[in-house]
Amino acid sequence: MNTVSTEYGHNKIHSHKFALWVAIATIIMMFGAFTSAYIVRRAAGNWYEFKLPDIFFLNTLVIVASSVTLHASYRAFLKGAEKPYKVLLSATFVLGIAFVVLQYLGWNAMTAMGATFTTNPSSSFVYVISGLHAAHVLGGVAALVVAMVHAHVLPFKATPRRRLRFELVVHYWHFVDVLWVYLFVFFLIQSS
Repeated sequence: MNTVSTEYGHNKIHSHKFALWVAIATIIMMFGAFTSAYIVRRAAGNWYEFKLPDIFFLNTLVIVASSVTLHASYRAFLKGAEKPYKVLLSATFVLGIAFVVLQYLGWNAMTAMGATFTTNPSSSFVYVISGLHAAHVLGGVAALVVAMVHAHVLPFKATPRRRLRFELVVHYWHFVDVLWVYLFVFFLIQSS
């Protein structure tokens, strides 16, 4: 009887991973609702058409690059390559901060072209949706800070617990990356 329950226990998803995936599902529903509302409101008329500033293209490249560096850091962690693990993790943190800064600069560029927060619902939606995404990226940056503390303060050892923590960070970060790519493409399609 114990053998069966032990084997079953190894096949179950860890509670922290389950909680993360529930949170991700909730965030997907929220952004799905916002993009749906965007489409419905746009069809209602009184819609100011504007092109996204070019800085959002750079922003997208930065967040995709951050996913690549984080994935490489995780691979280095699993292989026991301490230095690349730490360097790539730190690079991901810098790219995450760069994404948020570029997001802010993108909002400034929108304001400079007359698409302010209060100009029209079209620009308001872009600010709200991209702002909520930036808030989720900042949550990921906070998780990266914790991961960097673990990397630089604790002795290097790829324990199952540290691996799980790092996996959670990687999964969440890849999620906010994919979410941004979706939102960016959505805005491009809607503005064309």
